Amino acid sequence: MAMRLLKTETEDELLVERVMYTKRYSLILNKRRCVGCDICQTVCPREAIQLAVPTEARSPKTKQPTITIDRSKCSFCGICEAICPFGAFALEIDGGKVLPVLEKECFPQLVREIEVDQARCPIDCDECEEACPFDLIEVTADKAKNKVQVDIHREYCPGCRLCEAKCPVDALRVRKILSGSIKINNEKCPVGCRDCVDVCPVPGVLHVSDSGKVEVDDFCCVFCGVCRVACPVEEALELHRNAVYHTPVRSGAWNKALEKLTSTKNMAKELQTKTATKAREAVKRRFG
Repeated sequence: MAMRLLKTETEDELLVERVMYTKRYSLILNKRRCVGCDICQTVCPREAIQLAVPTEARSPKTKQPTITIDRSKCSFCGICEAICPFGAFALEIDGGKVLPVLEKECFPQLVREIEVDQARCPIDCDECEEACPFDLIEVTADKAKNKVQVDIHREYCPGCRLCEAKCPVDALRVRKILSGSIKINNEKCPVGCRDCVDVCPVPGVLHVSDSGKVEVDDFCCVFCGVCRVACPVEEALELHRNAVYHTPVRSGAWNKALEKLTSTKNMAKELQTKTATKAREAVKRRFG
């Protein structure tokens, strides 16, 4: 039984804790990394996470939705940390970083696939560093050796591909973690409204056209869903996720989470793919 349930919030951090006789569970939300999307809320099995959408005047710029955590509902399972593409959550037990859902293999790890051909990088180029909207790239030039070092904080990268798009020498390759589709219903989109544009974490994905309507360029969209959360008009913006790039896992908990994130159809499609892969591996073992 819990001795104490604690909740502390600052400008930069939200901390929820369960203090027991023998253990201390701490769930930390880095508010600087959180974009206010609905992914963690969608998959939380205890419905402990809720989004608060600002209701104050939307001028001059709409504020991002914020996350609240009900400490009485949270089971400190770590699913929110495992699924967050921005790496905004951290779970600790007795001060040590632990992720029970990964240790028990009931949830996969997100695959953050980023390749950098540093041999192609010009000595005076830092376009990728300047382009990254999350400040995750650091370019260091050694002019004496005519070499460039590109360091990326991959654990926080959602795979927006903006660095790849801006690279002038085609030295970067990034695979998205989430794939899907996004579109604007022009008939319902209010003229002059830019709420979705303001909250989108990746510049250029959403923009207001000369007609006053929002337009989409989904090449760099990470399909986090914060635009949909912030949109004041129902069905004016449609966002659908169809796949999550992750490590292999066989788990009912993950199947349920995937169904919530995407759809029953896409969850079934992944299960069929797993079954086909398992069958091919069995054939290889039998006749290989």
